[in-house]
Amino acid sequence: MFLFPAIDLKDGACVRLKLGLMEESTVFNTDPGAQARDFAAAGAEWIHVVDLNGAFAGKPVNGAAVDSILKSVTVPVQLGGGIREMATIEDWLARGIRRVILGTVALKNPSLVKEACKRFPGRVAVGIDAKGGKVAVEGWAETSDLTVLELARKFEDCGVAALIYTDIDRDGVLAGPNVAATAALADAISIPVIASGGVSSLDDLKALKAYPKLEGVISGRAIYDGRIDVAQAIALLKA
Repeated sequence: MFLFPAIDLKDGACVRLKLGLMEESTVFNTDPGAQARDFAAAGAEWIHVVDLNGAFAGKPVNGAAVDSILKSVTVPVQLGGGIREMATIEDWLARGIRRVILGTVALKNPSLVKEACKRFPGRVAVGIDAKGGKVAVEGWAETSDLTVLELARKFEDCGVAALIYTDIDRDGVLAGPNVAATAALADAISIPVIASGGVSSLDDLKALKAYPKLEGVISGRAIYDGRIDVAQAIALLKA
């Protein structure tokens, strides 16, 4: 199982949000490239990046910060936030992003996801963010009537590399991940699932590790707060 240390970008800086609220942000590092180097030096095999401004704007906003990350490390980077058009997907992959994460567009234009999977095999992930069990989009500002599983099943057998499941009600508050819901999703679909939201300790990682169908886990605030040491977490998940 992989650890995906998270870099959430707001106005060019590394931040963490509380419950997905832009006004509830804490700045942890003003140098995203340096933060990425720290994660790579600790042994991270992937880095998870989100353009928060882009998620709300519906288009990339923190391009310079993302480029600084790509120039700073050689480990693969997956990126989400504001990726809504094929041209944007093409641009990010050409700039060095290993895997794009499609969220809002997965709900609103699933055919684009399927076409991207055909054109870029293994380089497209779907991000499904849930609030009260229902899919939330537009930077979590809107909640749909669709359940997580209903949306996930739309992408079975089309080549999605991974499905990133975030429980918004747990995100950024160190409340522990929604292990039951994450495991149930992984059992119900064939797409590899990455857990996200609420991871606060090594015990949380142990709980998720008990489900071998999970590909990995994303952690942000707990790393920045010092509750999770990246090297220790990687060793635990690899053991």
